[in-house]
Amino acid sequence: VQLVESGGGLVQAGDSLRLSCAASGRTFSNRAMAWFHQAPGKERECVAGISWNGASTYYADSVKGRFTISRDRAKNTVYLEMNSLKPEDTAVYVCAAAGPLYGSSSSTAGYYDYWGQGTQVTVSS
Repeated sequence: VQLVESGGGLVQAGDSLRLSCAASGRTFSNRAMAWFHQAPGKERECVAGISWNGASTYYADSVKGRFTISRDRAKNTVYLEMNSLKPEDTAVYVCAAAGPLYGSSSSTAGYYDYWGQGTQVTVSS
């Protein structure tokens, strides 16, 4: 599975961005997916996850009510809609796909076997 993120950029506080993660590989549609972010000097953190069929999601407390994860299994794409962005959201955002098939959402990095290169999101105050 190959994962390619897009949609990052430089925005002002309060703005919105939509990240996309396009996957190749015939088993993508049957894997849970997630978005992680990593800021300089900080550990990688899961901000949102979605189960293989989209039935369940996970959000970090810091983004609940502002970010929405979704997926289009037919297009092999997962999205992260980010609203009301804050300077503390500044980070590299990385898409990940789970190792096991037909799994639920998870915030644990070790659950994911496939990782993209990431897209930079910078929020100015």
